[in-house]
Amino acid sequence: MRRLLFALALPCFACADEIPPIRGLSRTNLLEYKTADGTKKIAATPAEWDFRRKEALAGFQQVAGPLPGAEMRCALDPQVIEEVDCGSYVRRLITYTSQPGGKVPAYLCIPKTALAGTKIPAVLCLHPTENNIGHMVVVGLGGRPHRQYAQELAERGFVTLSPSYPLLAKYQPDLKALHMPSGTMKAIWDNVRGLDYLESLPFVDSAHGFAAIGHSLGGHNAIFTAVFDERIQVIVSSCGFDSLLDYYGGNIKGYVQERYMMKMQDYLGRPQDVPWDHYELIACLAPRHVFVNAPLKDANFRWQSVDRIATAALSLFKLHQAESRLKIAHPDSDHDFPDTERFASYELIKRVLRPAQ
Repeated sequence: MRRLLFALALPCFACADEIPPIRGLSRTNLLEYKTADGTKKIAATPAEWDFRRKEALAGFQQVAGPLPGAEMRCALDPQVIEEVDCGSYVRRLITYTSQPGGKVPAYLCIPKTALAGTKIPAVLCLHPTENNIGHMVVVGLGGRPHRQYAQELAERGFVTLSPSYPLLAKYQPDLKALHMPSGTMKAIWDNVRGLDYLESLPFVDSAHGFAAIGHSLGGHNAIFTAVFDERIQVIVSSCGFDSLLDYYGGNIKGYVQERYMMKMQDYLGRPQDVPWDHYELIACLAPRHVFVNAPLKDANFRWQSVDRIATAALSLFKLHQAESRLKIAHPDSDHDFPDTERFASYELIKRVLRPAQ
């Protein structure tokens, strides 16, 4: 059994009234917001909902730490460590400086057509949890199958950038020395600066924005980055999230790691009190294009929870007259990114970033 659901077809859930609020606001009626004086209203326009959007991002930063400002935007100083000819593209192992004292290792895959002078779009490829080879898995250099999306997108004619996630494999930055409040925010900032790097490349066409794709850890890394950086116009999240209320039955201790958000330990046993949840984060992505792969047998993130979130977030996509831009796929698989769903996400990226082709 394999299902591809468009958000318009998602059902309403009878238990919606039982889902606790977040910061005093409904998780399921995401149009509810508070004005500057604390009055609750229902947003009738995107401008009105911006009150809740700002509050949602503030709630996330309350746990992950604040997004760095201009003081962290130093010279990128990119360095090429290695270059390999991969047939239709070249793969470079590089570093770029995301903040003073902080060099990020990344793979940059460049189709040879780009090197010959054709400007082409770029995709940020964020890897899953992989403590042995890290970002090597997304460029096809080992690890589990179905994670080689940076390689496959490069073969399809996209520039791809695959930064390493902090505190995994060989990338072990000192977060305290770098004044980074969490591994999650460090990853977000590394990704934001990765987009800055892509924009600086003469062969990258950013006229229609960028895409971000990721599986598992990479799936929520893509969401977290995109809510703070609207240059990302396509977000592909595979096995990347469910509600904190549903994550292992509300046991959020998996988030309590230095590479994620240590402040989540303040809410152990009280997931309903965490000031952020994916209900709001997915809504914050509207009206951009969002493709979610949520397998029916994923033991990490529950597909039913994903559907509840999508049903709630659909109201924001409708508010922007963009309800068709939220797509949910439910393959009959475990915690995986099968070919059918992976290739469908590539077609979406192509349609948005290469609209003339």
